[in-house]
Amino acid sequence: MRAGLLNHAGRILLVAVAYYLGARFGLALAVVNGQVTPLWPPTGIGLACLFLLGPGCWPGITIGALAANLPLGPNPPAVLMISVGNTLALVCAYVLLRRVGFRVQLDRLRDALELVFLGACGAMLVSATIGTGTLVLAGDLPPGAYWPTWLVWWAGDALGVLVITPVVLTVGRTRWRWPGSWLRLVEALCLPAGIIGVFALARETATPVFFLAFPLLIWAALRFQHRAAAPCALIMSVGAAVGVVRGVGAFAELDLAARMVTLQAFNASTSLTALLLSAVTIQRNDALRAVERAVEQLSQAVAALEPHSLLRDGMLENVLRSRARTTSDGEIS
Repeated sequence: MRAGLLNHAGRILLVAVAYYLGARFGLALAVVNGQVTPLWPPTGIGLACLFLLGPGCWPGITIGALAANLPLGPNPPAVLMISVGNTLALVCAYVLLRRVGFRVQLDRLRDALELVFLGACGAMLVSATIGTGTLVLAGDLPPGAYWPTWLVWWAGDALGVLVITPVVLTVGRTRWRWPGSWLRLVEALCLPAGIIGVFALARETATPVFFLAFPLLIWAALRFQHRAAAPCALIMSVGAAVGVVRGVGAFAELDLAARMVTLQAFNASTSLTALLLSAVTIQRNDALRAVERAVEQLSQAVAALEPHSLLRDGMLENVLRSRARTTSDGEIS
């Protein structure tokens, strides 16, 4: 029992530390009141931890949120309410996703859609409503700024789920192994490096060249699925958020409202492209493998047709031709 309690406490502490570190990074991108950010990584970290470590680690979310928000104010009761709202939103997301049969492998199109509409867009309404309302009631935010702040809060929490959760789930669930060839390894490493290069270029010009990163993101989703697409989407979202906060590149000539609209549209497009295209590719690969297994079983059955050699040879030729056609279509792996 003591070992079990220590293990549970260790999980809670791990979640609290991870949430706090993610919050510190997110607060560095704050654009409203020092607390509201266009990308809030802790929501993605917290939701992934609930799936990977179990729902019993939820106190770590509250502890991490308290530790991150207490230095910012406005007062301890308000900080407690904001932290409770953050926790409730993630617990609601976990419960909703569990009820619909969400799988952490994200290997089905429905899993990606569930994460988008239930985990991100739906459940994060809770944290945005409680958090923004608390700032208004505490006098730290004028009532007229409620809806703009609410929108930024909700979008930041939702994008945190869409961008960060797939990365953490992929890292936590993937069995990393040698890709089979140096060429494939170099290909995998060049994709994020190329995206970083695109955003480095985007900082130096007012032309929105950061959209050139999308072909690399699509390539990552088709070739490596979530293993490469999720990190690439994270790099793109962080790069765009940094550009908005610092007002560089294509964002330099825009006011804050235009920056936020452009950023949220870009980040939403990025995360949806990575999630949906990776899920569709995984489903296609699974279907191709199922066809190959069926062809293999049928070829073995036909080979056992003795002494009907004429029938066997004719059927076997057709089966092998079908198998060759399937193989020639190629599986995107």
